[in-house]
Amino acid sequence: MKINQINSLVLAYLGDSVYELLIRDYFIKQNVNKVNNLQNRVVKYVSAKAQSKYINYLIDNNILTNEELDIVKRGRNSKVYSHPKNVDVLTYKWATALESLFGYLYIKKEDSRIEELINIILEVEI
Repeated sequence: MKINQINSLVLAYLGDSVYELLIRDYFIKQNVNKVNNLQNRVVKYVSAKAQSKYINYLIDNNILTNEELDIVKRGRNSKVYSHPKNVDVLTYKWATALESLFGYLYIKKEDSRIEELINIILEVEI
């Protein structure tokens, strides 16, 4: 199966796991040893609102390649059938776009690019 033929919501499903694992890993390596503290820090990066802000930061600062932008657009334009009550549909779609990007990069085995994007996200104050 070609990567471009994978449903963008499937990419987002995978990317959600990849992205959250890397964020959790980062804070654990920063010696955040109490689960409550760890959760509070991680949520600032993995909530739909945060993900929406980060994907827009990456786009606004021309950090993504054209290929990556295509995946982001596919993810954002996916038909979503539900979303969390605490977030509007547009924000949720942008979060899905970020997750799609990470799922896509993971399937392509672009570990260095994933690491690069995670590092940018972790350095940005939003």
